[in-house]
Amino acid sequence: MSDPWLTIIGIGEDGVAGLSQASQDALTAAAVIMAPQRHLDLVVNDALATSVPAGTDLIPWPVPFADGIALLASLRGQRVVVLASGDPFWFGAGSVIARSFGTSEWTALPGPSCFSLAAARLGWALEKTTCLGLHAAPMTRLRRHLTPGARLIVTLRDGEAVSELASYLVARGFNDSTLHVMEHLGGPQDRLTTCRADAVAGTFEHPVCVAIEVAGNGTALSVATGQADDTFQSDGQITKRPIRAITLSTLAPKAREHLWDIGGGSGSIALEWLLAHPTMTATTIEPRADRAARIRKNAEELGVEHRLDVAEGAAPNALDGLRAPDAIFIGGGLSQHVLDKVLTLNARLVVNAVTLEGEALLAAAQAEHGGELMRIALSHVSPLGPKRGWASAYPVVQWSLSR
Repeated sequence: MSDPWLTIIGIGEDGVAGLSQASQDALTAAAVIMAPQRHLDLVVNDALATSVPAGTDLIPWPVPFADGIALLASLRGQRVVVLASGDPFWFGAGSVIARSFGTSEWTALPGPSCFSLAAARLGWALEKTTCLGLHAAPMTRLRRHLTPGARLIVTLRDGEAVSELASYLVARGFNDSTLHVMEHLGGPQDRLTTCRADAVAGTFEHPVCVAIEVAGNGTALSVATGQADDTFQSDGQITKRPIRAITLSTLAPKAREHLWDIGGGSGSIALEWLLAHPTMTATTIEPRADRAARIRKNAEELGVEHRLDVAEGAAPNALDGLRAPDAIFIGGGLSQHVLDKVLTLNARLVVNAVTLEGEALLAAAQAEHGGELMRIALSHVSPLGPKRGWASAYPVVQWSLSR
């Protein structure tokens, strides 16, 4: 096997001095060094820059990032080093570069990640700390992790994003949270600023990461199925919490699976499916444009919009061309045509019906195809004259079929 022509090196704010001997040797041997301008400056201005021979081509990585892959490919055959921050394979560029080239073409020499450096600075157990890359993602990705007592370390795109992070926390009631703002972590300009989320002031320099000790009276999401109904904006078309909890349990979500949520309404079933695990994806099918827009908004608020597709249209026609599901939920738009369509697919199926017509369809389907038929009847206490009594909700008939 020939030696790889490409070496991916993780570099910190301490520049060449902080690199291992193997990384320094790779720099010395490089004909081309390609990196963001900030990293090129670290190398050029470093006291040990003599390890980079005169005549080495220094190529700034272009913006947007994707444009750099073709440029890098054009250098194939030369001895090339790509510099990236810290550990390039933890919320970094490493995985994008690696999947663009054959495994025999590249090797990697990672450095300490900013998460490791931050945890070491604060004395936090990294395995008990949630680490998130928010340098290219919205603040809403924090939502499912916000609970009092949680510890998070997040990367941010620039210094201005520190105030945006603080504002996001305050707006959700976590204004008592402590922020440890770390600039140029591990380098000669290293600076640590500790303050409450509602007391962030001044300016901060990139690169920056923030460690968060979550505190306050904000509402935390449940780690079980059955989020509070007001977690989702709706026009009343929503699978209510107790039924939703039973439905999600019956759907039995598993990591990396894909769901079809037919008749999305508020999107609550698909959104709780996505909250169950960060590798899960979903498509919700909703014929009304206003409800489809509301589903997208709910997904954005919960930070799961990147894992949800919203297909506007009515089943069964709107199902054509969609990514194949592992599980299917039908909560609206139930018809014989829709059942016939989904029964041709190799996916777990859960269907809820509240009308007599829907109940009849499900009873016939269960008689023909098997599965479990269940009637869910709920009652809630309500005033009954001067006293109290039970007010019954419409019963839900649920048919489930495992494949």
